[in-house]
Amino acid sequence: MNLSTLLFTLAILCCFSFLIGKRRALTIAGGKRCNLHSLPGYYGYYASLWCAVPALIILALWTGFESSIITTLVTRDLPTELQNLPSDRLNLVINDIQNLVSGNIVSGEIDPTMRAAADHYQNLKQVSQAALTVLVLTLAILSALLAYRRIHKAQRARNGVERAIMFFLISCSSVAVFTTIGIVLSVLFEAIRFFQAVPISDFLFGLKWSPQMAIREDQVGSSGAFGAIPLFAGTLLISFIAMLVAAPTGLMAAIYLSEYASKKVRSITKPLLEILAGIPTVVYGFFAALVVAPFIRDSGGLIGLDVSSESALAAGLVMGVMIIPFVSSLSDDAINAVPQAMRDGSYGLGATHSETICQVIIPAALPGIVGGLLLAVSRAIGETMIVVMAAGLSANLTANPLQAVTTVTVQMVTLLVGDQEFDSPKTLAAFALGLMLFVTTLALNMVALHVVRKYREQYE
Repeated sequence: MNLSTLLFTLAILCCFSFLIGKRRALTIAGGKRCNLHSLPGYYGYYASLWCAVPALIILALWTGFESSIITTLVTRDLPTELQNLPSDRLNLVINDIQNLVSGNIVSGEIDPTMRAAADHYQNLKQVSQAALTVLVLTLAILSALLAYRRIHKAQRARNGVERAIMFFLISCSSVAVFTTIGIVLSVLFEAIRFFQAVPISDFLFGLKWSPQMAIREDQVGSSGAFGAIPLFAGTLLISFIAMLVAAPTGLMAAIYLSEYASKKVRSITKPLLEILAGIPTVVYGFFAALVVAPFIRDSGGLIGLDVSSESALAAGLVMGVMIIPFVSSLSDDAINAVPQAMRDGSYGLGATHSETICQVIIPAALPGIVGGLLLAVSRAIGETMIVVMAAGLSANLTANPLQAVTTVTVQMVTLLVGDQEFDSPKTLAAFALGLMLFVTTLALNMVALHVVRKYREQYE
């Protein structure tokens, strides 16, 4: 039985356990729910959890260790000359065996030893799947029967079920937390390796970015320039232009849709506006490179301006259009969440509609609006495709939006594309850039949190 079929069968057993657990609780109580400590459904959930959890634990452990155990058994039966191969070559042999099992070998002539090893691997895989099926289903049935026998009137089934759900929620939260910690530590360790080769002062305060591979061993970190200021300057310039477009447009659109538009207009306009969020960024990049950038270059030439074919202005304008839905949707939700009583109180004091919006609604909804702006800024900072296609790859330190610039994320992608050695400053610089980008985003979050707390204390 394959994994999907086994999971489907286990789900059916859990549903059956729920039904028999609930029925047993009602039977014991004589059909009167008041005789039970918990609602009958909790007894069904109790039996269902006992059926599912032990079986899923065994299934996860078996699936996690199955491949390595089978590989070890197959390796032990290989000829001695193959077993004594270096680890890298032995891994290639094992990979060929697995490809042969899955049918990915296209060669017409297959070594008999490899064929025998593949057959052995296939047999062990079938035995493992059969044993797993029997073990999981048997454990699920026995656990369900044990839970069924433990059901009685005074049993605190609701408490047990809620504890299980609480443990599940805590586990999910822990996964998110530990994943974040793992990402930060992995980036931090590689960034430390980079700073061992390149002084951190040169990275933070250098005005030239030209990462190069070392030619000789004594040139590590000295064959290129690793100043990150041009990259962050380009990132902030493009993000600033994008927010100049997205922040007022998105906020005004949210105010109109929530306070002035009729229901019919809102039902049509809001979905059309949110379609912008579903357009792939590569499409925005094509639009910026083929339409917006040439238009800006030609328009600038008519008035005597020297406009580059790839400019920060083109990328920022298109990126601003892309992130309008982030600002408008979240701002609209925040404005609609303001209690109607605040509006009525303002109207009762003689304020006009516009005065109520400016003096009451916007300040009260400011935490949500700030959250939408923060999300938009983060989206702008992390954008890559539009910058590559419309702003270029030149790390120029300039505040002129008509010149070509690049961003941190674009350089990170450029440094990690292709076959790279993770022992050179050129590749490790991507992790240093990622660390600095993380610190920058964290600072933005702290500023936004300060604003939210300030206005929550004032208006709640």
